Amino acid sequence: MPMTFKAGASSVKPPLLANDNAFLGDLMTSETEPELQITSGFYRQEKGTPLVYTYTYDEMKIILEGHFTMEDETGYKVDAVPGDSFYFKKGCTITFTSPDYGLAFFVGRRPAGSG
Repeated sequence: MPMTFKAGASSVKPPLLANDNAFLGDLMTSETEPELQITSGFYRQEKGTPLVYTYTYDEMKIILEGHFTMEDETGYKVDAVPGDSFYFKKGCTITFTSPDYGLAFFVGRRPAGSG
């Protein structure tokens, strides 16, 4: 099928990823060899335990709702709001926190389920 459609995808809370407040759900993955696949989906961070994540792939995020604080291993820190976008290089370590909650859409160069 040349086009895939999923209605209302951002209204479903992604599955739990870590701790009790970090959620990640893959939505779509390109149909090609695993090493060339790109996967998109939603990431939600709620108030509480920070998520420290080391990227094994390149990823881009755009903030859709709420607020995030993201800090890399160098100490560079950004308070992110809807409309802000990010590029995370393979190998970087990012700490994600939120004063309430944040929802982001991501696209990463990885197979489904490997985030």
